[in-house]
Amino acid sequence: MGIIDTHCHLNDGEYDTDAPAVIQRARAAGVEQLINIGFDVASSEKAVRQAAMYPGMRATVGIHPHDASTMSDAALTKLKALALNEVVVGIGEMGLDYYYENSPRAAQAEAFHLQMELAKELGLPVVIHSRDATQDTLAVLREYAPLQGVMHCFSGSWETAQICIDMGLHIGFAGPITFKNASRLQKVVTQVPWERLVVETDCPYLSPEPLRGRRNEPANLQYILEKLAEIKEVTYEEAVKMTTLNARRVFNLE
Repeated sequence: MGIIDTHCHLNDGEYDTDAPAVIQRARAAGVEQLINIGFDVASSEKAVRQAAMYPGMRATVGIHPHDASTMSDAALTKLKALALNEVVVGIGEMGLDYYYENSPRAAQAEAFHLQMELAKELGLPVVIHSRDATQDTLAVLREYAPLQGVMHCFSGSWETAQICIDMGLHIGFAGPITFKNASRLQKVVTQVPWERLVVETDCPYLSPEPLRGRRNEPANLQYILEKLAEIKEVTYEEAVKMTTLNARRVFNLE
C-alpha cells in the first residue's frame, strides 16, 4: 500500500526549479498521493494547477493565519471558485498563529471563521493550523463541530488532541516526532488512536532527522513513518497501511 503525504507545499517557490524531480523521488520512496496545501490565494491557484498536472496529487485551498490580512470578499469568492475544482479535497490551511502574529489576531479570527463557513457550505474537510493559540482555536472549532479534517503538524498535549478527536478531527504528525528532544510529543503519539492518526511532511519545512536543516520533501515521509512505527511498536508496513487508510478516509480519496 502506498504512502500519502497529507500536507506538503509543492506550490512553494522552493520547488520552482525541480518539482518534477521532487515528485519522482517521492514516487521512488513509495509515496503514492500528495495533498498540496494552499496558504494564500496565489498558492491555492498554483496548488490546483499542479494537482491537475501530476497524477496522484490533490489540492486544498485556503489562507494561512500569517496571510489572514489578505482575506477579502474577492479572496473568499476566489477560494470558493477554486474549491469547486475536482482536484480539491479540502479547505485550508487556516487557523490561528499567535507565535508570529504576522496578521493581527482579529484578522486571523475573521479569516478562520470565513473559511470554516466555506468548508461547511461545500462539505469539505478542513486543515487546521494552530500555534500558541490552542484555546482560541478550539473555541472556533467547537462552533462548527462535528468536523472532518486534520489538526496539522500537531505539537500540543494529549488533552488537546483528545478534544480535537472528539470533534471528529484526525491528528497530523510531521518531522518533529523524530527530533531528539521530542519525548513529550512522542508520548502523545502513543496515546492517539491509530484510526485518528495521519502523517505529513509540511515540506519544505520541518525536515525529519537525520535531514534537519535541509529542504524537506515528500520522499522524507519514510523517516517519519519509521519513527512512528518505532513509537507505536508496529512494523513499518503496518504504519503505512493504517495512516494511508486514515488519509483516504479523511480526504475522501479513492
